[in-house]
Amino acid sequence: MRIYSNRDRPSHLGPYALERLARLDSVEPRSLPLCVDACAAHPDAIGAEIETYAALFRRFLDGAVAPRSPAVPDDPVRRAENLKASAYFLDAALAGTCVVAEADRLDLGSGAAGDPDHTHALVFAVPFGRVPAADEPGGAWIRGTNVARTDMRATEIAVILAGYLRWMGFPARGHVAGDTLVDLSRLAIRAGIARAEGGRLVAPFLSRGFRIGVVTTGFVVAPDRPLAPDGDLGEHAPEVYVGIDGTRPGWADAEEEQRPLHMGRYPMETIRRVDEPTTLVIRQEIGRVPKRGDFFKRAEAGDLGDKPRLEKKRFPMKHPLALGMQPLIQAMVPLQGDREKQQPTGRGGDLSDPERNAAAIKALGYYLGADFVGICRAEPWMYYATDDTDGRPIAAYHDYAVVMLIDQGYETMDGASGDDWISASQSMRAYLRGAEIAGVMAAHCRKMGFSARSHSNAHSEIIHNPAILMAGLGEVSRIGDTLLNPFIGPRSKSVVLTTDLPMTVDKPIDFGLQDFCDRCRKCARECPCNAITFGPKVMFNGYEIWKADVEKCTKYRVTQMKGSACGRCMKMCPWNRDDTVAARELAALSIRHPEARPAIIAMDDVLQNGKRNLIKRWWFDLEVVDGVAGAPVAGTNERDLSPGRDDKLTAMQRLAMFPPKLQPAPGTTLAEVVPIDRVAGMDEYRRAETPDAARRRLRGSAS
Repeated sequence: MRIYSNRDRPSHLGPYALERLARLDSVEPRSLPLCVDACAAHPDAIGAEIETYAALFRRFLDGAVAPRSPAVPDDPVRRAENLKASAYFLDAALAGTCVVAEADRLDLGSGAAGDPDHTHALVFAVPFGRVPAADEPGGAWIRGTNVARTDMRATEIAVILAGYLRWMGFPARGHVAGDTLVDLSRLAIRAGIARAEGGRLVAPFLSRGFRIGVVTTGFVVAPDRPLAPDGDLGEHAPEVYVGIDGTRPGWADAEEEQRPLHMGRYPMETIRRVDEPTTLVIRQEIGRVPKRGDFFKRAEAGDLGDKPRLEKKRFPMKHPLALGMQPLIQAMVPLQGDREKQQPTGRGGDLSDPERNAAAIKALGYYLGADFVGICRAEPWMYYATDDTDGRPIAAYHDYAVVMLIDQGYETMDGASGDDWISASQSMRAYLRGAEIAGVMAAHCRKMGFSARSHSNAHSEIIHNPAILMAGLGEVSRIGDTLLNPFIGPRSKSVVLTTDLPMTVDKPIDFGLQDFCDRCRKCARECPCNAITFGPKVMFNGYEIWKADVEKCTKYRVTQMKGSACGRCMKMCPWNRDDTVAARELAALSIRHPEARPAIIAMDDVLQNGKRNLIKRWWFDLEVVDGVAGAPVAGTNERDLSPGRDDKLTAMQRLAMFPPKLQPAPGTTLAEVVPIDRVAGMDEYRRAETPDAARRRLRGSAS
């Protein structure tokens, strides 16, 4: 949390005040060792599981180069800013650029040295994660693994950015500890993100430690200047300590150290917990649905017509940055885990206390990079009924669900329209990170002898939304199929880990969202395809929900040609806020004082929240067509706010819903086309039961 907003800070400057540090015009760097762990790893630690994923990622550090397009800007300064902003988007802490000197290339003794065509480099630092004390929950699992954890993250970033450059038509290779053709420390010094001090490599602001990743390339960029060899590295400057310009304040690390790791950085403990969700869930009336009924699957099969079928596989990967993520997303699926019961192995320590187990699992999730972690029962109605590929039944096979949210990033969302060319990359970044985190955690549970499986966007056998709801990470919102979190609103993607490890579960939350969303219709007003209802909640398959028209939504996200996918509802929501003291206080005011909500909703438009902040617009507008990243064929969505459209859109709105009886039958595969019956879906919406009627009916049947 910050005192000062970073709204006016360009994304390529990053979260730390590197621009305030003294620089030299040149320096001759020397090779230095990278940071190492301060403590040894316990035999039950997660190092081996992390290494499995890091080794998988390293396979993609290099690859084929796509044909080059003249649409890629040729200004070296703009290129450097784009690469650094891309690294910060992927959660690097520091990033810089430099020219690669011959002395920076390693002679590996077999003629394998850095490619001489790779003339420039992006260099970035990834900070060590915060670790618990040895006796805290998760301590034995985590301590001594910071090098492995941070190198895995550095490898992820290096792979994505090297792939991004190759898709734009430029040779590029990622380099990380254990798989590098260049000297990482020399390039970190040359790029101005670290310097030599007392025979070791030191980076400004990263007091916990850090690791280095590099991408060398033929993409010519403006180089940064190296840091001066002496003088303050920013830690003691008053303006840096308080976070002037919206940088990460100097007191942030100390503030985080005051909270046990398993509690996370957001104070979810301040949010009211309730025994049942704030929206009605009639468990006995929920019909389990086939995975084939998911509307993205229906688009892929051809149920929505030819254009959605043709665009389904392409729409999230139309931008070269998202394509840089694709290999990792696909490669992690085979590692997601098993369904069969196992016997405890005796590893992992004393696992007899479900409450401590839950805290340890949460600590592990936060250490690996999740923004929120909650736990619920993996109830049978949360599972899909059948698989989409072979139609086989899916049994409810695990007792617990660990649910995690990954923030899609406020800064990038602030600069976007929500449905322009960065939208899908925001989603893919969060999906990839979630799959990585849950995959490592599931492997750790299996090592301890407990069956465990991660459920990512690439392959999930559990429906995420009910698990998010029951794990207390969000409430049902007007957006419909998107739940809102009290600290980041709808700006997240989820991943779920199911397991038999005994854990204490969390309760659902109540932060006043039902009343807020009942009053606010901004997401409906701004939806490009008029798919979000302006009306009241209805009952759908046992759930009380503001039911969106998923056919309209899916068709727009898959086929719109002026961007990649769509997250405009997330962009527009008043709960999509920067993490500042002022924003937290506004959220707290809404939670505690219902009478203030109308004014807060009205003020959101007055303050122009939801308008694109062009200072934050760091990405290139590019569309990959036939393997070439060129200028977008149809242009770019340049939407801002559209006040006053409510009455017109309400009058035009014709919504459909598709309960289980209107979905493909269990056992249907992607090889079979089941056309959408929209007329029947619209009739279902008109006849939908109200939540009040459902409650009266339940009271009547109970008496």
